[in-house]
Amino acid sequence: MTSPTIADPELDPTATYAVDPARVRVLARQGVAAPEAERLRRTSPMTGGPIADLPLSTPEDVTTAIAAARAAQGAWAALDPAERKAIFLRFHDLVLDRQVELLDLIQLEAGKARRHAFEEVADTAITARYYARVAAGLIAPRKVAGVFPLLSQVEVHHHPKGVVGIVSPWNYPLSLAITDAIPALLAGNAVVLRPDMQGSVTALAGVELLREAGLPDGVLQVVLGSGSKVGQAIVDQADYVCFTGSTPVGRQVAASAAERLVSFSLELGGKNSLYVADDADVDKAVEGAVRSCFASAGQLCISTERVLVHEAIADRFIPKFVAAVEAMVVSTDLEFGPDMGSLVSPEQLETVTRHVDDAVAKGATVLAGGRPLPDVGAYCYAPTVLDGVTSEMACRDEETFGPVVSIYRVSSDDEAVALANDTEYGLNASVWTTDVRRGRAIARRIKTGTVNINEGYAAAWSSVAAPMGGMKDSGMGRRHGAEGLLKYTESQNITAQHLVGFGPVLGMSDETHAKVLGLSLRALKLMGRA
Repeated sequence: MTSPTIADPELDPTATYAVDPARVRVLARQGVAAPEAERLRRTSPMTGGPIADLPLSTPEDVTTAIAAARAAQGAWAALDPAERKAIFLRFHDLVLDRQVELLDLIQLEAGKARRHAFEEVADTAITARYYARVAAGLIAPRKVAGVFPLLSQVEVHHHPKGVVGIVSPWNYPLSLAITDAIPALLAGNAVVLRPDMQGSVTALAGVELLREAGLPDGVLQVVLGSGSKVGQAIVDQADYVCFTGSTPVGRQVAASAAERLVSFSLELGGKNSLYVADDADVDKAVEGAVRSCFASAGQLCISTERVLVHEAIADRFIPKFVAAVEAMVVSTDLEFGPDMGSLVSPEQLETVTRHVDDAVAKGATVLAGGRPLPDVGAYCYAPTVLDGVTSEMACRDEETFGPVVSIYRVSSDDEAVALANDTEYGLNASVWTTDVRRGRAIARRIKTGTVNINEGYAAAWSSVAAPMGGMKDSGMGRRHGAEGLLKYTESQNITAQHLVGFGPVLGMSDETHAKVLGLSLRALKLMGRA
C-alpha cells in the first residue's frame, strides 16, 4: 500500500500532498507563528512528494511562547496531581486508539518501516502510563533523617523548574518529541517544544492528542523552525534545556546553557557494540542482531554499528547473520511486513555511501548490501555488513547513523569489552550469552549508559522505570526512571531545629561545646545512624 496524494489549491494546485493539507493546517495552528510567517515545505523520504507547508516561527515567536508558557505554569503546578495523572492516562489510550494516523505520519516523515514506527507508539504510551502513575510519589514532600534524631526534622521538596525547553530530533518524531515532555509536565513545568522540521507534523499530532486528553491551554507551546535560530532561542531563554541530537551540537547547547547557569540534559551520538559470546544461542543472536543493527534503517542512537563475535562461534554466526541480512525486505510502503524503510534525506544517504565506499577502498569486504536501492526509494540503501574494517576507515569510529554494521572477531570476553569501550561514545551495548550471570559481569565493564543482555536495545529502552542515557561523548543526564522526572525539578531542603541549637548553651565555652558535640557524634555512630 502506498499513501494517497491530495492537491491543495490554497498552496500550490500543481502539487500533491501525502497528508491531507487541511489536516496539516489544523495541526499547524498549535504552533506559535505570525499569520504572515514564512513557510517551509517538507518532503517525504518515502514518496519523494510534499508532506506539508509549515509556518516557521522566529526567535521573537519563541519569546512569545516562553512568556505564554510561564503565565500558564503556575496554575498547572498548583493542579491536584491526581488530575494531572488522569490527563496522561487518557493520553495513553488516545495514542493507542489513534495509532493508524500516527504510524502513517511517522513513516512519511522519518522513512522507517511500520514495525519500527510502532516502537514509537508503544514507547509513548508506556512512558505516559509510567510517569502518570509514579509522578505524584516522586515529587511528594518526604521526610529524611536529620543530623540529630527528633531534634532536626528535615523535609525534602521538589519544585518545578518553570519552563522546560525541549529540542527534539527527526529520527523519532513522536517518541522523542513527546516522551521528554511527559515527565516535565507531570513535574509541574510548562514546556516549549521545538521538534525538528522533518518530524514536525508527527509531533504536532502528538501535541493535539495531549490537548484532547485535557492538557490546559498554554502549558505546552510548540515552535517550528531551524535549530540554529529557533532551537537556540529556546536554549537562550528556557529554565531547563533537554536536547537530543548530535554530539557537536550538544556541546554548543551545553556551552550556551552553562553560560546562563541553566541545567540541561543531552542524549547524543553512539557507536554501539553487540557482543556474541562463545556460548550464545546462535539463531537467537542472529535474529536479535538484525533487529538491533537495522531498526529505523540504523537511524537510531542506540542501534548497533559494531558486531563483535567470539572466534569460537564466528563460523556459525556470521554466515547465518549475512544470510538473514540479505533476506531483508526494504520497502517504502505504509504497511506492516517490510523489514526496513528508507533513510531520511540525501544527506544521510551521502554519509552512508561515503562510509561504505571509503571502507571498501581501504580494503574492507562487503558481505551483504553495500549499495543504494534507487528502484525501491530515492534514499533507500541496502542493509550492509562489512568485514575487515580498520582504524583507517571512517566507519570504524564515526557514527554512520545508517544501515551499516561492521563485524569484528574477538578471542575473549576481555577483548570484546576492550573493543566495545574503544570509542568516544558510550550510549548502548548488547551482550548475547546463555549464562546471564556472565552477561551481567561483562555488561558492568562496558562503559555505556544501557546494556542489554540477549536483546539489542528494546529491553532497556522500554523498561522506563530504569534510567537511560549516555556516558562519555554520548551525553549528560538521564531520561526514564526517577531521574528522568526529578531532573526537571529544583530540590529544596527545609529543616526545623527543635530544643537544642548548634551553638554553646548553659555558658559552655567553645572548647567544651566542641567536646560535647564530638561525644554526640561518636554516640550516633554507635547507634548505627547514617
